[in-house]
Amino acid sequence: MGTEIFNLQGKVAVVTGANTGLGQGIALALAQAGADIAAAGTSAPTETAEKVRALGRRFIAIEANLSSLEPVDRIVGETLDGLGGLDILVNNAGMIRRADAVDFSEQDWDDVMNVNLKSAFFLAQAAGRHMIGQGSGKIINIASMLSFQGGIRVPSYAASKSGIAGITRLLANEWASKGLNVNAIAPGYMVTNNTAQLRADEDRNAQILGRIPAGRWGEPSDLGGAAVFLASRASDYVNGAIIPVDGGWLAR
Repeated sequence: MGTEIFNLQGKVAVVTGANTGLGQGIALALAQAGADIAAAGTSAPTETAEKVRALGRRFIAIEANLSSLEPVDRIVGETLDGLGGLDILVNNAGMIRRADAVDFSEQDWDDVMNVNLKSAFFLAQAAGRHMIGQGSGKIINIASMLSFQGGIRVPSYAASKSGIAGITRLLANEWASKGLNVNAIAPGYMVTNNTAQLRADEDRNAQILGRIPAGRWGEPSDLGGAAVFLASRASDYVNGAIIPVDGGWLAR
């Protein structure tokens, strides 16, 4: 088997939250494999755009605040209008709020659930309608180690990522027979804005590194291989999987 099975030439991918961090790493990996990129999010993905275009791929930015459902249909429409297709969706946009469970507020619950779970489902729904019509498509949700574990001090994040695992399996069950593959990647402890507080805490940082068999925090580029696999023909018989990319954390 050659590398052609991983080739994304001629494919169009929507990546939410692609301005930085994991979303940027995934967008660049898909572009390196040949895909054109539509980046949806609240912050201008200037650096991502430059890097994708430097690879010779087309790029559009779609302003979208995924704390509500307003942009969902518009993301699909602008992608189709701007790039002429929609073959891959990466539901990456996410947020986190930290507080002890006894003090956790309704606002922090709703804010996280709206972005991490509600918008992810309805964007998958909107993309899925198009993909079902064309008889093919790849949807990649970004889950978490907390899709498997409980964590501490992140009630809504843990709930949302457990929910992502659930809707990944549900959509796979409903859509596999229609030519769609719905799967998820569960990143481990990665170097992103969301983990800056943990990495700055000397004791917590040491505890985390002490449990990761690989002995380091993950980089956004570490997700690239899994993303390309799940976006390509190589995963045509992979449905409802949640692939950890965690340096061995869950195996510990």
